[in-house]
Amino acid sequence: MKKYTVELFVGVFVVIGIAAMGYLSIQLGDVKIFSNTGYPVYASFDSTSGLKTGAVVEIAGVEVGIVKDIQLNEDFLSRVKMEIMPGVAIPDDSIASIRTRGIIGEKFIKLSPGGSDNMVKAGGRIMDTESSVDIEELVSKYIFSQEKDKTK
Repeated sequence: MKKYTVELFVGVFVVIGIAAMGYLSIQLGDVKIFSNTGYPVYASFDSTSGLKTGAVVEIAGVEVGIVKDIQLNEDFLSRVKMEIMPGVAIPDDSIASIRTRGIIGEKFIKLSPGGSDNMVKAGGRIMDTESSVDIEELVSKYIFSQEKDKTK
C-alpha cells in the first residue's frame, strides 16, 4: 500500500510542476526581459485598420521597434505611438507605411528613410504617412464597377 502512496505523491507533484511551467510560459511569453527601452516616435494615419499594439516597426526588413499605442486624435486621425530601439536614427523626412505580410497576414509599419540630415527626436513625429490598403474596399469597388459596365 505504501508503494501506491509514493507513486500518487510523485504523480501529483509532476502534474503541479507541468501546470506551473505552462502558467509561466503563458505569462512570460511576450515579455522582453533584457531589452532596452527605446524612444517614442509618433505618426498619424487616415486609417490603421488591422494594426494592433505590439506590431513590428521595420526599416529594410529589419525590426527596429514596436507599436506601443493607437489612439484617435482631435483631427479624427489615428495617432500611433512607436517605440524605436536605441541607436536607430530616423531621418525627419521618412515615410511611415502600414503594410501587410502576405495577402491576409498581420499588419506592421514600414519606415522608408529619407535623405535628410536632421533626425526625428524622442517624442517627435513622422509627417509623411501611408495608410493601409483595405482589401475589402478594393474588391467592392471592382465588383461594383463590373456591375455598372454590365448595365450599360
